[in-house]
Amino acid sequence: MAREELENAAESIEDAAAAASDDEAQERLQNQAAKFEDYATADHGPDHGQLARHEHILNDIADDEGGDVADHLEDALGAITEFRSTLEGV
Repeated sequence: MAREELENAAESIEDAAAAASDDEAQERLQNQAAKFEDYATADHGPDHGQLARHEHILNDIADDEGGDVADHLEDALGAITEFRSTLEGV
């Protein structure tokens, strides 16, 4: 279940990258999607700190791009929140 949330986040971020009008935002989003794909298959997933950094980046891009990009990133952030709820700690 938890790994599925990381896959869902990666898919939503990829959708946001496809909707992005700015080349830099598109590249940043593609990099973020690749990270989440890696996390979904890694032996150990990301910790709270790593996820917080990703959330910050995704929120910044969503604020800058708006529209469909922000909608897709909202979905990704929801999946990240679900995954974070399965982690111990903070």
